[in-house]
Amino acid sequence: MSSLLSSIESPADVRRLSRAQLLPLADELRTYLLQSVARTGGHLSSNLGTVELTLALHYVFNTPEDRLVWDVGHQTYPHKILTGRRDRMSTLRQQGGISGFPRRSESEFDTFGTAHSSTSISAALGMAMGAKIKGEHRNAVAIIGDGAMTAGMAFEALNNAGVADGRLLVVLNDNDMSISPPVGALNRYLAQLMSGQFYAAAKNVGKQVLKGAPPLFELAKRLEEQAKGMVVPATLFEKFGFNYIGPIDGHDLESLIPTLENIKHLDGPQFLHVVTKKGQGYDKAEADPVAYHGPGKFDPSVGLVPAVTTAKTTFTQVFGQWLCDMAEKDLRLVGITPAMREGSGMVEFHKRFPKRYYDVGIAEQHAVTFAAGIACEGLKPVVAIYSTFLQRGYDQLIHDVALQNLPVVFALDRAGLVGADGATHAGNYDIAFIRCIPNMSLACPADERECRQLLSTAYAQNHPVAVRYPRGAGVGTVPGRDLDTLPFGKAEVRRQGEKIAILAFGTLLAPALQVAEKLNATVVNMRWVKPLDVDLLAQIAQTHERIVTVEEGCLMGGAGSAVGEALQQLNLPRSVLHLGLPDAFIEHGDPAKLLALQGLDAAGIEASIRQRWGL
Repeated sequence: MSSLLSSIESPADVRRLSRAQLLPLADELRTYLLQSVARTGGHLSSNLGTVELTLALHYVFNTPEDRLVWDVGHQTYPHKILTGRRDRMSTLRQQGGISGFPRRSESEFDTFGTAHSSTSISAALGMAMGAKIKGEHRNAVAIIGDGAMTAGMAFEALNNAGVADGRLLVVLNDNDMSISPPVGALNRYLAQLMSGQFYAAAKNVGKQVLKGAPPLFELAKRLEEQAKGMVVPATLFEKFGFNYIGPIDGHDLESLIPTLENIKHLDGPQFLHVVTKKGQGYDKAEADPVAYHGPGKFDPSVGLVPAVTTAKTTFTQVFGQWLCDMAEKDLRLVGITPAMREGSGMVEFHKRFPKRYYDVGIAEQHAVTFAAGIACEGLKPVVAIYSTFLQRGYDQLIHDVALQNLPVVFALDRAGLVGADGATHAGNYDIAFIRCIPNMSLACPADERECRQLLSTAYAQNHPVAVRYPRGAGVGTVPGRDLDTLPFGKAEVRRQGEKIAILAFGTLLAPALQVAEKLNATVVNMRWVKPLDVDLLAQIAQTHERIVTVEEGCLMGGAGSAVGEALQQLNLPRSVLHLGLPDAFIEHGDPAKLLALQGLDAAGIEASIRQRWGL
């Protein structure tokens, strides 16, 4: 490692450097970042784009006394490297290693835990007002991307911040806007001028003087807005009560640092618009930032190469193919995603059916109610959404969809443990939070073929249905191209045994079958959490002494709880063992290892059964 970066153990070391040393430090930081992510995998494009911005923020602000809140947080690897975690980057997103997102328990410089979008302004405003209440003089800075600014929560916070007199700076990291003529020498000058004390004071004095002559005041105000509006979208944010500055080049330290130093001393809410480029400094990521958004391990000199072996079809791909096939058959189908086109497998659907494809941005609440409105018009909306993100649209799920019993299909990707992204992205709670909602149904396919069949079954219903499936591939069962359905709310016996019955929900059917061979147990592929197949459950309870429920979801309120409730209703008390995820947030790591740690692989299930009944 070269000398400058190796000398940085905390931001205080950055602040001891001269301005001239920051440019070579930025180069070193970008090189180290690229080499590090290439070895571990992780988010790359977004982090390459925030190197100079991160350096400038830590150089100007007295962190951690001044609070930096990173929205989403997948762009914080440079921040982690500069805040004492450089030597732990080799453990990134691995079990026992550092998180891919900010975590308060990991570092005092991670002032707020993030991973879901658009929370930074609310959190930073809370910190700013907390400091004001306590009489402490510090700055709170929210760094938010242009994508995250599409969410309603960001605008709710802006609306509140504009009337709150806290020391808040919102930095809009705009990496969707090209760095072109508007972000040049003229704009650098304007940004520094507009962030200066003289401009702020002159503007306020002018307002006071001109208020005596309303027509002149309005004219001056309009001229100011138009003059700034010629080069920047200032008016919108100033209407919220912010002083808008920018846009400036987010890779130009000679523009960033003086502007931030000026802003640092201003009172009231400030808004700085910086323009960055995803993948900056690595030509392959600049050319294809989507491919390099979250790559696995690769050789930076070669770049990403296609896999030599044919990978198994993932559940996401199964959904994407089903969506296209069903859309071809039924012109009523409308596909909706809250900014997860690639992640949810909707690229091909978008290409083939652009007039029936809606990406509503990072706006889960809106996505759910938007789907409800479409359903009111006799169409058939399918909302492709990660399990963890449906949590953000829960009120809408209950109030706007279920209460009105509207036929919306929810394709819940990333159900269960998700591996490297950890607790923030785990889909552990959907069984519990969906099955308690009247009118809602919930299916849990055991493999890829069943996923396609249950999606067709869900689509055929005239009420809201969710189908949950995990990240990645299953056992490799190849789905057909038909659109056949399965019996609604019905389970199936997959293996007949004696005394013990294992009721498997979802993809844990595979390890359940392995265990059953050793214990001569019956295995039921439950398929549906709601409605539960109570008739089959009654038969199983009457012919078996012991019942085991297995699910990749939280135990509290989960599928096992549904079975227990049903057995009570049937007045069929049996010895029941519930296996699932505990009442704890589960850390990041390899998905298979994490399942094994929770006792949900074949060995763990077998061990739990033997221990429970002394077999």
